[in-house]
Amino acid sequence: MAILWLLVALVLLSFVLLPALRRRRGAAGRGPAALPDGARVAAYGFVPEQELDVRMPGPDKDLLDVLDLVQCTQDYRPAAQLLAGTPAQDEARWQRVQAFAGAAALELGQRPGGVHETPGGQWLRVWRAERPKDAGGAAVHAEFLAQQAWRTSTPGTDDFRIIMEEARQACGEAALLAPGDPVPYIVELSAARGLGCPRPEFEKLWLDVLDRAPHHMGAHLAALHYWCEKWHGSREEAYAFAESAAARAPEGSLLAALPLFAVFEHLPEVNLVRSFYQSEVVTRAMQGALHAAHTARPDDPVLAHVRHLLLFFLVRAERWPEAMDQLAHVDGHVGALPWILSADPAAAFAAHRALAVAGYEAAGGSPAGLPG
Repeated sequence: MAILWLLVALVLLSFVLLPALRRRRGAAGRGPAALPDGARVAAYGFVPEQELDVRMPGPDKDLLDVLDLVQCTQDYRPAAQLLAGTPAQDEARWQRVQAFAGAAALELGQRPGGVHETPGGQWLRVWRAERPKDAGGAAVHAEFLAQQAWRTSTPGTDDFRIIMEEARQACGEAALLAPGDPVPYIVELSAARGLGCPRPEFEKLWLDVLDRAPHHMGAHLAALHYWCEKWHGSREEAYAFAESAAARAPEGSLLAALPLFAVFEHLPEVNLVRSFYQSEVVTRAMQGALHAAHTARPDDPVLAHVRHLLLFFLVRAERWPEAMDQLAHVDGHVGALPWILSADPAAAFAAHRALAVAGYEAAGGSPAGLPG
């Protein structure tokens, strides 16, 4: 027990006292060492914490307008129309399917239904009943079931397996309705991971995805989880998968950022080495992600995902101007890794934002010199 308390004390010393003392020394004569208050954060044009949007990683006005309309009216038809107009290989289709499924799952969680109460998410049930041949509705239903399994049950339990098997069946039905659409196969990657499918079976499924969308970032993110140490692979296999995808990525593809996601998935639970975020592995992964963000289309739907993860790493590496650059692009939306892993995504994002502002100002920066 004494050793445990000693380790706790060392962690506190490494992460609280020493950084604070160093910031005070480094900030002498250049700016305040304390975290900025709301007024100083607002001076950069950043959105107040209570107004941060936790639904999406970045702006998608069409999606948000339709989501608001569907949830207000409980009419699925605007959602069906939006998905019908979103190309199958477009990353936006994958994100929109996730968003509609997540909205239905959240509604059901808030209103599970009862003797005198209609369950939440009823619009999705009506969608499937009235338009059983609608490929968009079938994909949303499959994703809804997969999300329900992850949200409401524990992997390895009977309840989890039952729901996830139902999700796999729904993926097959959705795939038959739109043979060229990779989204049902991407959803099935999540189900296959949860069910612990053997590697040959998973690799066959992965080939089905590659046949339809070889450079789909969302698909690669879903597959990466399978190869991670905490699931069915190892750190080395996950890194190899990510680096191979990055190496064959065409110019302008965000796949060059995939190694940073592999690093994130294998972060140590307790890090006693402050230089970890300046290590060669992390620095190389960050540089790849920065290059990907710089060369990607500004309207790439997955770009915000990459920028949010970059913000997390750049703050911890104390690369303040680059962290502020990412903030300038993504501030206002926080529905992305790593914030969504927190019980309060907005607070987690706001804490890193405050650290970025404090570090930037301690290094002599000001709102007038904010990189854009």
